[in-house]
Amino acid sequence: MSTNTETVYVNILDKEYQVACRSEERDELLQSARELDQRMRTIKGSGNIIGLERIAVMAALNLCHELLSLKREVSHQELDNHLLQRLSDKLDQALDHLG
Repeated sequence: MSTNTETVYVNILDKEYQVACRSEERDELLQSARELDQRMRTIKGSGNIIGLERIAVMAALNLCHELLSLKREVSHQELDNHLLQRLSDKLDQALDHLG
């Protein structure tokens, strides 16, 4: 895996930002910048939030909320999988005792 860093230029709300990233993360960075730009444009277009900083904070809050929701969902799925595995193990043990 390459650890070379490069400078990538991204545009968010018509402003250019220079970001250093590892070469193998370039595509993900560009995709992230496009997503952030889109979300910030949506917030700006709503007309409810004025100012680049406030728009950025609202976009960040929305993204963090989504991330936490996804983490919670994954955690619940892992718990469900663990409980199902325990139940399966108990059923296997019960069947072994019958056989």
